[in-house]
Amino acid sequence: MISVRYADDRHPGGDLPAGIESFHAFSFGQFYAPDNLRFGAVIACNEERLRPGAGFDEHPHSHTEIVTWVVEGELTHRDSAGHATVVRPGDVQRLSAGGGVRHVERNDGEQPLVFVQMWLAPLVPGGAPRYEIVRGIADSTPYALPEAGALLHVRRLPVGARAAIPAAAYAYLHVVHGLVVLAGVELGPGDSARITDSDGLELAAEERSEVLIWELAPDPARA
Repeated sequence: MISVRYADDRHPGGDLPAGIESFHAFSFGQFYAPDNLRFGAVIACNEERLRPGAGFDEHPHSHTEIVTWVVEGELTHRDSAGHATVVRPGDVQRLSAGGGVRHVERNDGEQPLVFVQMWLAPLVPGGAPRYEIVRGIADSTPYALPEAGALLHVRRLPVGARAAIPAAAYAYLHVVHGLVVLAGVELGPGDSARITDSDGLELAAEERSEVLIWELAPDPARA
């Protein structure tokens, strides 16, 4: 089963006067839809657009795995555990909030910043905060997030290329840019698909494309 959610279906948010524009694929903040709380471990998929000098001031998180993918520009990250990092396109940043952590996210560069931030529920809440960044992740190497029972697959596809959807009980797909076809349906930037029983599915790229795919643990209670 495939449930497609288009970019225009997302709920707009952020703070435009402060230079922050957000698009939420799931219930988030003041936007609440009881039938759109999560899919598997995924509880948020937010596209954030920050103009130069804009950012999110220090704020808390807990019991959440936060994975960030920069689309363009550079993201400055600082947290209460002492990490200070600049995240660039091709890097995967993961902040495990554990029992509690505070962080700052800013665009300290001179160009607009666009990033996709995905929140996943941990299998076991609590614990000490943890931080990791993987520079220049390769298509052939999925990023493992065992704390949430998940794997992140990055697919960069030239025109005409095909890629298999991981055979999993649940998979969540987000198109970063380009145009792909999944089961006869065209998906463009910001579009997503929530896939149940994905065995045998393939993507076909009609344009040069970049797609993020979460392979999720087979836990029916999380669907």
